[in-house]
Amino acid sequence: MNYLDLGGNDELKVSQIALGCMRMTSLSVPEAASLLETAVMEGINFFDHADIYGAGECERIFGEALVESGLKRQDIFIQSKCGIRDGSFDFSKEHIIASVDGSLKRLGVDYLDVLALHRPDTLVEPEEVAEAFDLLEQTGKVRHFGVSNQKPMQIELLQRSVSQKLLVNQLQFGVMASGLVDQGFHVNMKDTASIEHDGSVLDYSRLNNMTIQAWSPYQYGFFDGVFLGNEKFPELNKVIDRIADKYQVTNTGIATAWISRHPAKMQTILGTMKESRIKEVSQASDIVLTREEWYEIYRAAGNILP
Repeated sequence: MNYLDLGGNDELKVSQIALGCMRMTSLSVPEAASLLETAVMEGINFFDHADIYGAGECERIFGEALVESGLKRQDIFIQSKCGIRDGSFDFSKEHIIASVDGSLKRLGVDYLDVLALHRPDTLVEPEEVAEAFDLLEQTGKVRHFGVSNQKPMQIELLQRSVSQKLLVNQLQFGVMASGLVDQGFHVNMKDTASIEHDGSVLDYSRLNNMTIQAWSPYQYGFFDGVFLGNEKFPELNKVIDRIADKYQVTNTGIATAWISRHPAKMQTILGTMKESRIKEVSQASDIVLTREEWYEIYRAAGNILP
């Protein structure tokens, strides 16, 4: 397993592959405990949550599974996110603090390693966020902070008031969700790919040592399905399967290696609840695709290089 410095902090060595726990309600507590044990055995030490996942049930199951597994709290990183409510977004001080308290109770832990603000709240008052973060840090409930699905100016607006460095930004990225890199190839052009959708968040992240956490890395569209093994994408799967055969790993491993190959040192959020999938992706964590292989996969996904 490869490890990276979260947010450029060399004291925070986290696995380049993280386990996302959004689907944990599909498991019993004993099954979840076995899953956690397998993940840690494969080198994964980072687990991603959100208070809305399973309406809190994912965190509860994880917390009980953590106890049953016998794993030590200090040996893993737990991240949770807050800010999404039914029909709205909420970055108010009151909601942030209440959300963290709820997550800690369900997880059965004393602190979160990272709290990330979920989808952007246009009604955000950065000063309120700063007050919430300061209180959470001072009371030891949260050690580090970040955001999710935000572009540079939104991050800068928060960072102006927030004293803690925002370490992470969780964004969708993968072979069939390559928006972070598309516009960079089409600078000074007028085609569709040249449209700037995210404020150069990839370059911003690299300049500010902000770790991008790639969510839904194997999906295409907006949760339309998985592209791997999908007959809708014959050329892409042909290329991925050939490269997978070369490295003697699965197609999922190659799709993950494609993300890891980018020098931004992204962290891939693996959303599976299958121990076999965790093993196969972890086995591919050391693979470094050649520059030619990376671009071949990119083109096979239907992208055009100018």
